[in-house]
Amino acid sequence: MQHYKSKFFYAIGLSYKKADAEVRGLFSLNEVAKKQLLLDAKKTGIESLIVVSTCNRTELYGFAEHPYQLIHLLCNNTNGTVESFQEVAYIYKNKEAISHLFKVGSGLDSQILGDFEIISQLKSGARLSKSFGLLNSYLERLVNCVIQASKRIKTETELSSGATSVSFASVQYIMNNIKAVSEKNILLFGTGKIGRNTCENLVKHTKNSHITIINRTKTKAEEIAGKFNVIVKDFSDLETEVNQADILIVATGAKQPTIEKSMLSTGKPLLILDLSIPKNVKIDVHDLSNVKLVHLDDLAKITDDTLEKRKVFIPIAETIIEDIKTEFLTWLDTRKFAPTIQAIKLKLNDLKNSEISNQRKKLSDFNEVQAELISNNIIQKITNHFAHHLKTDDLSTDESLELIKKVFQLETTSNV
Repeated sequence: MQHYKSKFFYAIGLSYKKADAEVRGLFSLNEVAKKQLLLDAKKTGIESLIVVSTCNRTELYGFAEHPYQLIHLLCNNTNGTVESFQEVAYIYKNKEAISHLFKVGSGLDSQILGDFEIISQLKSGARLSKSFGLLNSYLERLVNCVIQASKRIKTETELSSGATSVSFASVQYIMNNIKAVSEKNILLFGTGKIGRNTCENLVKHTKNSHITIINRTKTKAEEIAGKFNVIVKDFSDLETEVNQADILIVATGAKQPTIEKSMLSTGKPLLILDLSIPKNVKIDVHDLSNVKLVHLDDLAKITDDTLEKRKVFIPIAETIIEDIKTEFLTWLDTRKFAPTIQAIKLKLNDLKNSEISNQRKKLSDFNEVQAELISNNIIQKITNHFAHHLKTDDLSTDESLELIKKVFQLETTSNV
């Protein structure tokens, strides 16, 4: 197996923390773009890489000589530029990158604390990379450890109790701001993951029996309608339905705005929630005095009691992460120096066999069983010392390995 001799593990990306919806939109990757990015990565010799792109963040996790290799892959496959990336980006390396992935995957870095929707994105990202032959054992094990941490946090804490996502926050916003919501005309445009979750929450919480959904592909809308008691209309009816609605929720994955001022002829109050990245409702709807437009970045600022209660569980979540992360790092270190320890053992065994052979010739009463036992114990103690040194010598394991190889004249086959 390949040893990542001069390669480093990086996490590069941008999120809601520094990048607004417009900028995040420039860097968002749909499925086609993700696949193209992975193809490009293979061509440039990158051996392992995972891509994650959600409404709140776009990130690449992978091995490279330099983070610019990953940054260029991202910029070449999106509408973003290196300059705009640098303004809002973060770059983590090795252990910091590992810590970041744990934090993201466990909901501690989510726009709404405890939102675990990212973990399914991470799983599908890993599956996609594997299908391209871009998931090495390091990254596969790391992702599995992050999934394990998120499962434990879900079961052992209440970090994700109550409002767990943007879709819930949007429904909560409607409930708090619209009177007699069960009598209003609600139109949901778009049936991606956020659209589906929003629909489910709308049905569950608003007690509204006339929710309408529209999607470009009608069959997808009909699938959802089969699960919930909602009305499906054709995409060609969009403008008519928008003007009959009291509440419009836009959750499409379109790259250009799908709703604009020219479409709106209604004079009654209309609340529009735009849950899309990039934004799918044109800013010019603000010109209409009867329309109120709210974007998911505004929704995420809603700090309710639920979120306050969740903060109590952050220390427990961090302890769980630390626990599993330590296991991963130990595994990593062991893999790094295991071949050298094995080679020392073989070298000492050669010396032992040679010496026992000499003594056998010289001594007539030579006790071979005892000599074997004593020398094996000594070899074990010596190799334990080396293993202990390499485990605790965090800063210069590589230098130590080189020195040991030189002293013992070892040829090791790397297994990372």
